[in-house]
Amino acid sequence: MTGRRQFLKHGALTVSGIVLTGCSAIDTARVAQPATPSAARRAPFMHQGSAVRTIDMHAHCVIPEAMTLIGMDVFALYPKTMKGGQENMIVIADRVAAMDAQGVDMEVLSINPFWYTQERAVSTRVVNLQNEKLAELCAARPDRFAAFASLSLQHPDLAVQELEHAMRRLGLRGAAIGASVAGVDFADKRFDPVWARAEALGATLFVHPTGTPELAKRLQGNGWMANVIGYPLETTIALQHMVFEGVLDRFPKLKICAAHGGGYLPASAARMDHGCFVNPGACAHGPELKKKPSEYLKQLWFDSLVFTPEALANLVRQVGVSQVVLGSDHPFPWSERPVDHVLDTAALSDSDKAAILGGNARRLLGLD
Repeated sequence: MTGRRQFLKHGALTVSGIVLTGCSAIDTARVAQPATPSAARRAPFMHQGSAVRTIDMHAHCVIPEAMTLIGMDVFALYPKTMKGGQENMIVIADRVAAMDAQGVDMEVLSINPFWYTQERAVSTRVVNLQNEKLAELCAARPDRFAAFASLSLQHPDLAVQELEHAMRRLGLRGAAIGASVAGVDFADKRFDPVWARAEALGATLFVHPTGTPELAKRLQGNGWMANVIGYPLETTIALQHMVFEGVLDRFPKLKICAAHGGGYLPASAARMDHGCFVNPGACAHGPELKKKPSEYLKQLWFDSLVFTPEALANLVRQVGVSQVVLGSDHPFPWSERPVDHVLDTAALSDSDKAAILGGNARRLLGLD
């Protein structure tokens, strides 16, 4: 990493080795630039006489030093042709400037898991390094950044310790998790100790899919179907298992926020309700649920990354405005105008918009 490590200076504190991109690299020739005020600060959304503090719950970064621990090279993994990849090489000043232009006051950073197949010692090193770097960054700019911890979910007892340390010692706001663990669904009871600790700590678990390799052949071809179809599908499968296998009954106060509007789950809620009625034999092998499957959506949170005002209005109608938070997938340009996406949804009241833009996230993460 010689010549590629970056040092981000904030007064007396140096934050090293963090790449504030979705999955990309930093141009080291630009690293030593001090943070400067943005020239394009967007006017805030005003509600009841006050500016709404906007919080983006779905924003990414990677830490190359952690990736090299398992032989991954971020500089080769994400080509310059990928939007949000190496062509978005930035430093903190650039990320803050982009946030200002979008009207985003705070990003809650997360790292998509790439370490779920690693043995205990290696995973420990990856997770500890990432969590410490994220905590260092958040301490440097607490006005602009919060973060979700990484966890070694393939080793549940270790994940419990990591979550405890991240919440109590590092000040992180919960954890970012995939949508399965090396092919094992979250409904497997081996993960119950993790969910129990997260519930007790009040940790938010941000579910972000990482792919469905078992469908790789079917998702080949034009249209980037592995992401466009595969990612929402993986999230839907993960959450439906948690509903139908009783995870949300066993841990009713568990706080789960799903990326990409929860995949297809909100749109298929009514079909979930009818499935066991049409074919009761297919539902006879699991626990008896305490309520209708669709009602569990009220226990979950969903980001606003659903692209159109009509889709966002439908999401709110299905799950309730209190369960929707702002999400952009920044710096990948899935939603380059995340705040405007909410403001342009005419079906929402000003109070609804204020809640989605920041109020819900503040309560969910305990940022008040």
